[in-house]
Amino acid sequence: MPLLFSYGTLQQDNVQISTFGRPLAGRPDALVGYEQSMVAIDDPEVVRTSGKTHHPIVRPTGDAQARVPGTVFEITDQELEQADRYEVAAYRRVAAALASGGNAWVYVDTRFANGD
Repeated sequence: MPLLFSYGTLQQDNVQISTFGRPLAGRPDALVGYEQSMVAIDDPEVVRTSGKTHHPIVRPTGDAQARVPGTVFEITDQELEQADRYEVAAYRRVAAALASGGNAWVYVDTRFANGD
């Protein structure tokens, strides 16, 4: 089953229920080599679902010591596709390293995605 790392709204119970039809069980972890900022969301459905007009977004720093805290979830392939539909064009899904030593899918700033 795929692992999905979230540092933002996919950690919210209401977003999980709307997106996946269930709350997800996850564990704390951190994204390695990234920094977080905010992005304005103009998709009214995503704003309605999350309750927020600005969402966190990450980009690589080139600094292996940089960390972004969040939660890693084990989800199904179908749920990963559902997460892809939830995320707006500002995000791109890439595989990234976690502080725990594993890798997970994560949504990063499309402008800085490295083509994974």
